[in-house]
Amino acid sequence: RMSMLKIKKGDMVKVIAGKDKDKEGKVVAVNQKDGKVVVEGVNMLTKHTKPSASNQNGGIIHQEGPIDISNVMYLHNGKATRIGFKMEDGKKVPCEGKLWYRGYDCIELVNGFRGDHFGFEEVAYLLLFGKLPNREELKHFNDILASSRTLPTNFTRDVIMKAPSSDIMNSLTRSVLTLASYDKNCSDTSIENVLRQCLGLIAVFPMLAVYGYHAYNHYSNDESMYIHRPQKKLSTAENLLMMLRPDKQYTELEARVLDTALVLHMEHGGGNNSTFTTRVVTSSGSDTYSVIAAALSSLKGPKHGGANIKVVEMMRDIEAHVSDWTDEDAVRAYLNKILSKEAFDGKGLIYGMGHAVYSLSDPRAQVFKSFVEKLAVAKGRDKDFALYSMIERIAPEVISQKSRIYKGVSANVDFYSGFVYSMLEIPLELYTPIFAIARIVGWSAHRIEELINMDKIIRPAYKSVMQELEYVPLNQR
Repeated sequence: RMSMLKIKKGDMVKVIAGKDKDKEGKVVAVNQKDGKVVVEGVNMLTKHTKPSASNQNGGIIHQEGPIDISNVMYLHNGKATRIGFKMEDGKKVPCEGKLWYRGYDCIELVNGFRGDHFGFEEVAYLLLFGKLPNREELKHFNDILASSRTLPTNFTRDVIMKAPSSDIMNSLTRSVLTLASYDKNCSDTSIENVLRQCLGLIAVFPMLAVYGYHAYNHYSNDESMYIHRPQKKLSTAENLLMMLRPDKQYTELEARVLDTALVLHMEHGGGNNSTFTTRVVTSSGSDTYSVIAAALSSLKGPKHGGANIKVVEMMRDIEAHVSDWTDEDAVRAYLNKILSKEAFDGKGLIYGMGHAVYSLSDPRAQVFKSFVEKLAVAKGRDKDFALYSMIERIAPEVISQKSRIYKGVSANVDFYSGFVYSMLEIPLELYTPIFAIARIVGWSAHRIEELINMDKIIRPAYKSVMQELEYVPLNQR
């Protein structure tokens, strides 16, 4: 059971009322009795001074009156916290990116399960329940997911195989909405029922996506169709590869790399488009299936979930037009053409570079790169990896020469994820659905938190820019 959350020391909050409205900071003191908080950078300010006899380190802490606890809101209490900037002397400056899941650094999480066990299930437990599981809890959680990897009788034939689409995200959304018809407690929004529904969807998402692709590939491309049943003893990553491949075969390294990709795409805070959609639709009182369908509709947009596809297409274009991939000057010249809208898709963008939050680095890309290199060596794709690494290094320089950069530019996780999926022989049509297979865990956690902590519909404020007009009769227009 999830408990009501209280603001505590160390939480990141945002002031929502009063003279300090919209300021953000870390809670350094809480007085629950008086209902007051002290927030670093808001009502606790540090002025840097020279060291003195009374203060050897220098710095004078000036504290104004405590803020009423009702005037602040959680900024990063949810599933993921990420930073790309830090405050220095009251100024916002770029810094190395950081990403935490429930307080745990994502890099430490990946290193923690590396080589020991698969991480998707462990991190899913963490995001849903707020704590890392012990071995017994993890086994029980795995058993629940394994027993939930089943679809209603004839669902594959009657729903997935009917009217197959090349847009697997649409197929996935249709399947989710249809599953609501099989749930007699579809509209029950109690936490226990919503958790049951979310776990069920997390378990079957790989089946819905892979079966949807096989149906499309058979009926549209005249290829053979394979419907492999998931195996209870396998992890989510292993099952996905097994169900996708005709011979069911995969290597340990392939499964480990895909597992890492799923973990790194699992959650990214409440501000991204699909997760905000999850919270908005949840706040209206809608059912779990409708909420997840709405999130899928958001994620399928090319500005959100389709970025790694554009990276792969761009890299293929570069490889086709640059004869010597080791010639840095030739690669740099072609990147300049892309930025000048003279090459590739004419949009003037080097895909996979830059992020709305991160500045100097995307921690997901940093931790992912070591896995990518191992897979590239195993697959004989060393030259491709060398080209990706070169572009990761020189693209920020090219971009900074063309544009005025207010923050750092670095490779994001999408830059390498598409390359990984291509090495795993995953078709382009499944790139965004795999994102969804991971991100549904984050959506589920945010939905549960929204149901527990809030009881109001989210209504964004809009400012009207209309002009009042007088009605003109039809015969006078």
